Amino acid sequence: MEWADATVWRAVLAGPSAASDQKILRIFHHLHLTQHAFLRVWLGEPRDAPYPEFTGAIPLMEWGKDWFPKAFAYLGKVTDDALSGTMPVPWATMVGRKIGRPPAETTLGDTVVQVAMHSQYHRGQVNARLKEVGGEPPLVDYIAWIWHGKPGAEWPPAP
Repeated sequence: MEWADATVWRAVLAGPSAASDQKILRIFHHLHLTQHAFLRVWLGEPRDAPYPEFTGAIPLMEWGKDWFPKAFAYLGKVTDDALSGTMPVPWATMVGRKIGRPPAETTLGDTVVQVAMHSQYHRGQVNARLKEVGGEPPLVDYIAWIWHGKPGAEWPPAP
């Protein structure tokens, strides 16, 4: 997931029109906000504490990048038993109103999968928009990561 996020960010920052495209930045903000929100849930931190706002691509990317060491530190200590334990999601009631029924119980493992799948979905949206603004969307499928030899993330350098 980190490799894919970094790879898409490199593609976005390679073109000035993509790096300033408000739609791309809104999607990335939502993607990273969700990552951080789930990390707060995992760590038992307040959900409603303020999240930062960003005026440009680089600070937003740096905030997204900052999630990974924190998430890895937490997830590296999680046991298999803990993954199957119940993990209440604070915004589940809101989602229940949208789906028309109370949400079923979730586990910590479910939320970890959700973060990865949610991020993948929104990276796809960024890639589609990147193509619309003349950029070159990178191939960031999971299998592409395998075919590349499972490389580590190569985040663009901050100017």
